[in-house]
Amino acid sequence: MDSDSPSTTITAVHPDIIQTHILTRLDGPALAAAAASSQQLHSLATAEKLWRDICAATWPSLNDPSLQSLVSAFPGGHRSFFSDSYPLLDHPSRFRKISSPSSELISAVDIHYKNSLILSKVEATETVSGWFQCSPFRVDLLDPKDTAATPVQYPVDGDNKWLRHLEETLTLTWILIDPTGKRSANLSSMRPVSVKRHWLTGEVQVRFATVVAGDWAAASEVVQCAIVVTCAGKEGADMQVMEVNLQVEDMEGRHLNGKDSLVILQHALQQGRRKKGKEGEAKARYERYLEMTRDRREKRLRREKTLDMVCIALAVTIFVTFCSYFLFR
Repeated sequence: MDSDSPSTTITAVHPDIIQTHILTRLDGPALAAAAASSQQLHSLATAEKLWRDICAATWPSLNDPSLQSLVSAFPGGHRSFFSDSYPLLDHPSRFRKISSPSSELISAVDIHYKNSLILSKVEATETVSGWFQCSPFRVDLLDPKDTAATPVQYPVDGDNKWLRHLEETLTLTWILIDPTGKRSANLSSMRPVSVKRHWLTGEVQVRFATVVAGDWAAASEVVQCAIVVTCAGKEGADMQVMEVNLQVEDMEGRHLNGKDSLVILQHALQQGRRKKGKEGEAKARYERYLEMTRDRREKRLRREKTLDMVCIALAVTIFVTFCSYFLFR
């Protein structure tokens, strides 16, 4: 090519063509990168409609009319929502309490199997009643009598292989939205951190989890936002989703109440760092959390054993002293 011939740049392309035929083909991260590349692309790539379509494609639950208006009210609209919700939560090192708790939390949940949607639902949770404040925090997506059908067939044999298949093919996003603070975050690990059968019922429990900063005042340096999908079915038939629930669990294995969970979740939404996650990073973080809980449990048992020995020694000393007093007085 002749070096003197003029080169074609992006500025030579009509803005309507860029916005209609080029930017609409990008996913969220690519669109964000395009917006940061030049002033012209920034003005085109920050259009609300582009980000609204990307958010709806990424999280089908956002097609709910009530969520469309809520997300549009975010400071940066759907672009701000995507920036909050797409990366993984990476908990900060220091916990700071939130001054104004929200009166409601909204969950937008989508479950996919091999990139095909099998469940999409929006659930609102009030946070001001005494029942919520004092009871263990739990958000249930499905009513007890409701189930969600899936295209997954229950295995006739090869159970371990099938469980690994579910771990590789199921994905879940749980976007928690604070309507008051106009913030959101994904509480899910995207892919399962564990898949196993319940020892009593035989139901399959698929766990997704994110570890976030806890409340140091309550001696919970980190906590687990645990999402459990319970599935059941007959051999050779389609698997059914029976339950999908979210709970907050501390390092002692206790489920926190609504009041404590609300403080922790709002802190994660408003102050939690967002990080582009690598493949398997969320599971590795969860396994480190389990290791921390085991170490904590072993230290507690050693302390209790030492205390028991001290108490026994003290009791023996008192007994011997008491007997000596009566024998040798």
